[in-house]
Amino acid sequence: MRYRLLAAVFAFCLGATAQTLSVKELVSFLQSSVQLKQSDRDVANYLAKVKLKERLDARTIEELQSYGIGVKTLQALNALRDRTQALAAAAPLVREAPPKPIPIPSSEEQAAIVGDMREYALGYSKNLPDFICTQVTRRYGAAKPGTRYGGSVASDPSWQKLDELTIRLSYFEQKEDYKLILVNNTLAKQDYKSLGGSTSSGDFGSMLKQIFEPKSEARFEWDRWTTLRGHRAMSFAYHVSQARSKWHIVVKDAGLDIVPAYHGRVVVDPDTHVVLRVTLMADGIPPDFPVRKAEETLDYDYTDISGHTFLLPLKGEVDMDGGDFLTKNTLEFVLYKKYSAESEIKYAEAPPEIPAEKTTETPAAKPGIDCKDPKNKDAKECKGR
Repeated sequence: MRYRLLAAVFAFCLGATAQTLSVKELVSFLQSSVQLKQSDRDVANYLAKVKLKERLDARTIEELQSYGIGVKTLQALNALRDRTQALAAAAPLVREAPPKPIPIPSSEEQAAIVGDMREYALGYSKNLPDFICTQVTRRYGAAKPGTRYGGSVASDPSWQKLDELTIRLSYFEQKEDYKLILVNNTLAKQDYKSLGGSTSSGDFGSMLKQIFEPKSEARFEWDRWTTLRGHRAMSFAYHVSQARSKWHIVVKDAGLDIVPAYHGRVVVDPDTHVVLRVTLMADGIPPDFPVRKAEETLDYDYTDISGHTFLLPLKGEVDMDGGDFLTKNTLEFVLYKKYSAESEIKYAEAPPEIPAEKTTETPAAKPGIDCKDPKNKDAKECKGR
């Protein structure tokens, strides 16, 4: 059956309110969830909220099992089947020929793209203008599932918002300066560097530089085609060994500092070869270190500053596993302005959160279809784009 991405499903799917779907739309959603490697638990939780217009039968569920759905998803489908027995039967599903896959760049093309990415990343900080912006950091914590207060090991973390930090971030002569303005919409009394808990800095080029500088000897390989903010993009996987790493994980209260190996992905514009997203995941953390897992994601988007467009950080996320306790920080960068000694931003309260769809990745559309062309707005490959 031809794979399709449905806007009504994936724009708000996991964690959204109940959706009413046809059986055909349900099948398309589950195909998409497998393609995107959505977690079995998240998909099952979503299906628990779904309402169907038609009866779901055992034969359709058997076909869905062949797509590689998980155990929890299968259980949720069986429950959905039982809830729809009084509904009319769905029309028979017609299996269509799969779309022609998007060609993968040759090894020579991939090497050239990585070379362009490296040149871009190493010159990124030098090409940035002097500016100020607002960084909003929302910090969350949760007991780890499977621990005493975290519920069953199969449950989702019960995230609780710990605080919200509004920070004036200035970038002048390739140096960053952080000034804490608000804590939970109340004027701050302490310095940013003196804050307890998880904090981060250096998001305007250091991540890219550490991955791409020759000394890191990062190994790159093709990952997949993807779509980010409605545009087709390339994804490359990479790995940096511990001996070449410069990524520090610091536990300030305990005075501990390690430099782990790490791996991740770089999402790149296929035309300009500029970096749109970068992820880092620590490898080989010592078993006695307080932090068991560390992951970081940073998205870049085009931003106007005084009539000129620059690719600047949009949103980041830092996730830590402390054994019994999990932390998650979301970082949003907004209200960019040209830097001057008199530049100021009024801080009555923190800006609203950036919509989730701004950082949601989806599978790439079929080649040859321009989803920006109004003539193609009804094409199956462009649904939701």
